[in-house]
Amino acid sequence: MTAEEQGTAGRTPDATEQLAPEPLSPEQRRLAQETKDERHMWVFLAYFLFGIHIVAFVMIYAVRHAK
Repeated sequence: MTAEEQGTAGRTPDATEQLAPEPLSPEQRRLAQETKDERHMWVFLAYFLFGIHIVAFVMIYAVRHAK
């Protein structure tokens, strides 16, 4: 390792040395949004199905304990 490499080892580049991220193309933005929307759809579906089961268990309890 040279003296110049030793001086820069472990050092993070400052703001002027960092490359700006490439802007996403419209297709990449659309795919990223579509993936996010699909993930949200599965979460909402899971909550809905969980809620349906809770309602069903409460109704079963009510029917079995009705006098």
